[in-house]
Amino acid sequence: MSITDATPEPIAFGERLRILRTRRGMSRPVLAGLLGRSPSWLKQVERGEIHTPSLSMILRIAEVLRVRDLSDLTGDQSMPTALFVGPGHARLPEVRAAVDAFPFVTSDRPAPDTAHLRARLARAWAARHSAPNHREVIGSLLPGLIRDAQLAVRQADTGPERRDAQAILAEVYSLSQFFLAYQPDGALLWRVAERGMVAAQESEDPHALGMATWLTAEAHRDAGHYDGADAVTMECLRYLEPQLPDADDDVRAIAGALQVAAGYTAACRGDTGAAWGWWDKAERITQRLPADYYHPVTSFSRAIMGAHAVTLAVELHSGGESVRQAARADVRCIPSRPRRARHRIEEARGYQLDGQLDTALITLEKAHENAPETVRYNGYARRIILEETEAKSLERRRRASELAVKVGVLAA
Repeated sequence: MSITDATPEPIAFGERLRILRTRRGMSRPVLAGLLGRSPSWLKQVERGEIHTPSLSMILRIAEVLRVRDLSDLTGDQSMPTALFVGPGHARLPEVRAAVDAFPFVTSDRPAPDTAHLRARLARAWAARHSAPNHREVIGSLLPGLIRDAQLAVRQADTGPERRDAQAILAEVYSLSQFFLAYQPDGALLWRVAERGMVAAQESEDPHALGMATWLTAEAHRDAGHYDGADAVTMECLRYLEPQLPDADDDVRAIAGALQVAAGYTAACRGDTGAAWGWWDKAERITQRLPADYYHPVTSFSRAIMGAHAVTLAVELHSGGESVRQAARADVRCIPSRPRRARHRIEEARGYQLDGQLDTALITLEKAHENAPETVRYNGYARRIILEETEAKSLERRRRASELAVKVGVLAA
């Protein structure tokens, strides 16, 4: 038998699609509904009874199934296309080195006190929300913060001091996850998420634990691990719920953010009732917060609920509802620059679902003007831009190509 004869047959597109769908725990009717097609059409695709779908449909399938590289879906290893992993940031090696280097207790350098570390963290969060290039800004601050927070934990003399330092370390790891999202080092992201959860648990601080849980659920959901996202979210909500009547605003906000997270996961599963039910619960929590309150990590606030409604409708692949919610949401009320850009991206997804392709592209251009790094590292924005570079409209194709070059999807 020749080498050629011994080479296994490549897995067909339809079979790859079926495998990825079942791994996500998604039924054929649910996936078909999210794609706007019939279950019988999807069944034919999976069985190879009809031709491989168009590029636009392949891109949408990849989005729904959270496929991070198109080659996993198409089987074409000659041209891997990372949709949901952005280019490696120049600061990534420095941040990775800081995460991987643990200081010894015997270090001659004294750790900064916790008040100093909290002040630095507050400045870092403020910088993240105000900068158009927020990854560059926090990437320059993170190495020192990580090393000093680790050292503070190791040099703490008493139980209360150590718990306080662990809460700060957990928050530093939370900040790190915003930098590491969509970076080409998934293992580092998970390492930081796990360390953040451990530090938060050691701190015994409800707010720190809520933040770490929220970001861990995000990581699970972005990877398509919906069961994992639900498990960690529900466990933390059960822990926080008895404390909410007497809780401060930050703890109430983190509980609300977790309820929205549960809604997102439900929407990813195609469960419309549960998705909007969780949104309603979170909306009730906002009414117990000051009108001008804005959580520095999750952005949870009254101002953000309209943006969350857009995302839920988009995740449920309801184009008309997405556009209606976008019309109701006021982007000007969102004080965070990268969060405003993220909302614009969600609006663009909604407009594309509704067939308003020119508006979708214009909205992405606005997002890029507001915070270029947010668009550059966002998988959904990259998918829409890439798809529109093959638009039938010459003008839209030209504009999409120009934007694709700016964000690095296409070479100049």
